[in-house]
Amino acid sequence: MDVSQFHATFFEEANEHLESLESLLLSLDLSAPDPEQLNAIFRAAHSIKGGAATFGFRDVANLTHALETLLDRLRKQELLPTQEMVDALLVGGDVLRSQLAAHRGQGSADEAAAEAVRVRIERLAEIESAPVAPVVIDLPEPQLRRTIRFRAALTQEVVDNLLGELRALGTLEVLTEPARARGKSGKRKGAWVLALTARAQATELEELLQFVIQPEELEVGEGEPAPSAAASVEDAGFGLFEDAPGTPAADPGYGFFTELPTGEQVHAQGYGFFDTAPGVSEAAAPAPVDKTPAAAASPAKVVPMTGSESSSIRVSVEKVDQLINLVGELVITQAMLAQTSLQLDPTQHGRLAEGMAQLERNTRDLQEAVMSIRMLPIAFVFSRFPRLVRDLASKLGKRVELKTVGEGTELDKGVIEKIADPLTHLVRNSLDHGIESPADRRAAGKPETGTITLRAFHQGGSIVIEVSDDGGGLHRQRILDKARSRGMQVADDMPDQDVWQLIFEPGFSTAEVVSDVSGRGVGMDVVKRNIQAAGGRVDLSSVPGQGTRISIRLPLTLAILDGMSIAVGKEIFIVPLGFVVESLQPKAQDIRTISGECIMVKVRGDYLPVVPLARLFNLPSEVVDPAGGILVILEAEGARVALAVDELVGQHQIVIKSLEANYRRVPGISGATIMGDGKVALILDAAALVRSSRNLSLIAA
Repeated sequence: MDVSQFHATFFEEANEHLESLESLLLSLDLSAPDPEQLNAIFRAAHSIKGGAATFGFRDVANLTHALETLLDRLRKQELLPTQEMVDALLVGGDVLRSQLAAHRGQGSADEAAAEAVRVRIERLAEIESAPVAPVVIDLPEPQLRRTIRFRAALTQEVVDNLLGELRALGTLEVLTEPARARGKSGKRKGAWVLALTARAQATELEELLQFVIQPEELEVGEGEPAPSAAASVEDAGFGLFEDAPGTPAADPGYGFFTELPTGEQVHAQGYGFFDTAPGVSEAAAPAPVDKTPAAAASPAKVVPMTGSESSSIRVSVEKVDQLINLVGELVITQAMLAQTSLQLDPTQHGRLAEGMAQLERNTRDLQEAVMSIRMLPIAFVFSRFPRLVRDLASKLGKRVELKTVGEGTELDKGVIEKIADPLTHLVRNSLDHGIESPADRRAAGKPETGTITLRAFHQGGSIVIEVSDDGGGLHRQRILDKARSRGMQVADDMPDQDVWQLIFEPGFSTAEVVSDVSGRGVGMDVVKRNIQAAGGRVDLSSVPGQGTRISIRLPLTLAILDGMSIAVGKEIFIVPLGFVVESLQPKAQDIRTISGECIMVKVRGDYLPVVPLARLFNLPSEVVDPAGGILVILEAEGARVALAVDELVGQHQIVIKSLEANYRRVPGISGATIMGDGKVALILDAAALVRSSRNLSLIAA
C-alpha cells in the first residue's frame, strides 16, 4: 500500500494536534498545573511523533520526541512547569509547523532553528527540580492488556515502524499476522491481531494507528489487568498458570488449568483458552466465545468494528463547494418547475401540485443540510489570537488579557477565510495603539492589565464580530492634525464618526515611530476593503480614555438566502428577507414632504424616510404617488427606511451569483440570481439603501 495517500490526513490531524497543544499551553496555570491538561499536551505531541515516524518524517519525529520527553517529565511531576518551558514548547510547535509545511511542498524548513529548539528543550528536560508535594497523590496508571485487531495492506517498512511504535509503549505480542506477499511490493495484506500490555489509553492507540489504518477497520479492545509477575510464567505474563484443583478461575481473560487433556497442544503463542480446571463448575469457568485459538488465528473472519467507528469523515473543501453549487442549481430548477406548474389547472393536475409542494420542502431541507456542512464556529478564527496577544504583548512590554465571547457562533467557511486577516490586524492595532503601558494605565487609575474582547453574535441575517479594548481610545485632534498634514480636507466641527473613518484612508497612521508592528499606514484600509468585498461593513466607535470598539457586520453565508421579490415597472428585485420588517400600503394623510425635498411616511408614530426604488435606479414606474404603491420597511444598521415599490411578487429561496465577478460592482446591488422563468433579478443591498436614506438627493420628491 502506498502510504503517501494518507499524508493529507496526517498533515490535517497533526495541525489539529498542534493547535490543541498551543491552546492548552497558553491556558496552563503554572502555579497549579492541571494533570489532565499536561496529559492532553503530552498525547498531542505523542500522536504527532507516532504518525511522523510511521511516514518516515524523521525531522518531525526527532523534534516531537524532545517535546515528548519534557512533557513526560512534567506530567509525571518530575519537573515543575516554568514560563521558559512554555516558551520553548510554543517555539517548538512553530518549528514543527514549518517542517510539516515543507513536507507538503510549501517552502523549506529551517534545520538550524529546529536543532536550536531541540537542544533548548532537551536542556530544559534535564533540569533537576523537586516537584511540590501534591495534596492528593495519584497512583500510577495500571498496565492493561489490550487486544488490537485490524485489517490492512501494509508494506514491510510501515509494519516495522508501526510495531516499533507499539513496542515503545510496552510489551507487544503479535498473535495473528498475514504473510508477506511475493513481488517487489512485499505487502502484508490481511487480518492482524496484536496484544499490547502498557499504560497507554485506548484513545492514544487509536490515534497512533489511524494514521495508516481506516477507523472502520480498527478495533482496540477494552483493557484487562495485566497478570502480576509472581503469577506468570516466563512468557511475558500470559499463558499457563497453575491453580489448585477446585479453585475457580480468578481471571476470566486467561485459561487456568492444572494439566492439558491428553493429545492437545498449547497454542503457539503460549496462551489461549482451554477446558476448565478440574473441579471448576461451568458457571465459574471463563466463556470461550470468540477468544478461542481457532477464532483468534482465523484470518478470514471479519471483526465487527462497532465500538471504534469514527463519528466523522474528512472531505475536501472542493467537494463541498461542488455539492453546494449542485444544490444551488437544483433550487433554480425547482423554482422553474414550480413556476411552470402554476400555469396548469390544479383541478386536473392535483397530484402534480402535491408533488411540487413536496419537492419544494425537500429542496429546502436539502439546502439547509448542505449549507450546514460549510458552517463553522467562529472559534476557528478566535483560537489563533491567544498566542498572538501573548507574544505581541511581551514584545511591547504590556499586560493584556484576551476575552472571547460567542465562540460557538457559526458562519460560512468562505466568510471565515475572508475575515481571518482583517481580524488579525484589528487585534494587533488594539494591542499597539489602544492598550496603554502598565505605567500609563496605573497613572490613569486603571488596572495594569488591559483587556481586549472578541465577541461574535447573530443579528438578523448577519453575523456581527466586535473587537473592543479598554485602552486610551482614539485621539480626535491627533487624527485631524495628521489628516491636514497629508492634505486631506477636514474641519474641526466634523462629527466623531467622520473623524474615526479617516483612519481607514490608505497610508494613514498616527504612530510616531515606525516599528515591525505598526506605523506604516498599511492595514486599516485593507481591512475595510476586504470586509466590503465580503459583503460586509466596518463601524467604529471610541471614547477617549475608555477604549475603542470596532464592529464588523457580515452575511452568514455567501451562497443561498431567503428573499422577497418585488416589482418596479417591469423589473424584478430581490430583498433579503432578514432585513424586511413589514410591508404596507400607506394612507395619503401619512405621507409628508419636508422642505419640498424629502418624502417621509408615518408608521405607528415614527416618521421614516421613503426611498423610491424607481427614482433610485432611474426606472419607469407605474406608481407615481407613494400612497398608491407598496412600502417595504427595511431595518439595517440600527435604522429603518421605507422602500417604495410597485408590487410584492412573492417569497423565494434564491441562489446568489456574483454580479461583480460577471459584470461590475453596482451601488445598491449586492448580487444577482436566476428566477424560475430564467430571467436575472438583482439582489438589493439593504444596508446601502438605509445609508442612502441619509442623502436627500436620492429620495427627493
